[in-house]
Amino acid sequence: MIVVLGTMLAAGILLVAAPALWPRGAARPAPADRTGAVRRLLDGAGFAAVSTRTPVLLALGFAVAGACATWLVMGVPVLVLIAGVAAAGAPFVWLNARAKRLRRARRALWPDICDLLIASVRAGMGLPDAVSSLAGSAPTALRGPFDAFARDVAASGHFDSAAARLKTRLADPVADRIIETLRMARQVGGTELVPVLRSLASSVRAEAALRAEVDSRQSWIRGAAVLGVIAPWVIVALLALRPEGVNAYSSPAGVALILGGAVVSVIAYRIMIRIGRLPEPRRWFA
Repeated sequence: MIVVLGTMLAAGILLVAAPALWPRGAARPAPADRTGAVRRLLDGAGFAAVSTRTPVLLALGFAVAGACATWLVMGVPVLVLIAGVAAAGAPFVWLNARAKRLRRARRALWPDICDLLIASVRAGMGLPDAVSSLAGSAPTALRGPFDAFARDVAASGHFDSAAARLKTRLADPVADRIIETLRMARQVGGTELVPVLRSLASSVRAEAALRAEVDSRQSWIRGAAVLGVIAPWVIVALLALRPEGVNAYSSPAGVALILGGAVVSVIAYRIMIRIGRLPEPRRWFA
């Protein structure tokens, strides 16, 4: 019976959120304002065309589903609240993790992009054609944005506006530096583009190697933080399955214990993650 009720609840939430998640007709253009935190998170995760309402609606759906599931299994109001709040953050946690994976995967590819641009420029191609050619010669993970850039240039013929949209799709600090270098070279001319791209490729390659080494050594800190946060709540969930546990956690002292433990868990997790986190380069040209 619990499975049937949970399935019906999930189906109802999906039907309610369907008009916003999958709008009818052609996809709407991305909003012009790229300054919000949710907007930057979507851009970094590779969902530049997705509306900011989508993760918010998903968070609400996850919160309701998590709270209902916890209530059906445990029946402790304070744990229902904690589960709803934790489930609401799941879409944003996933987007943040995806954005970090994309940045790590692309970090080692930017030197190759610089080398391909250098080869195209030295072969006599113009900057729009050189960047458009990356749609077929770039690594597979980066071909999509450059293919969209080629279509933009073919449709409008305006390099600057197409390059600005390319920066939005890539949402990467190194890409910003490369694209701004190309825009400056197109606007002011000169013969220093190839040496600048070559030095940029060397610095990005050295930075990627150093960051990968440090990141591998600090991964145990992040693992310890996740284990230290999850383990106590697994024990609490197991205890809440027993009738005496439900009575204990429903009392005022139990509610205070759960809320205090949640606050301490969040603070301790943030401190451990900050200790083990490398500072990410900022997008100065976004």
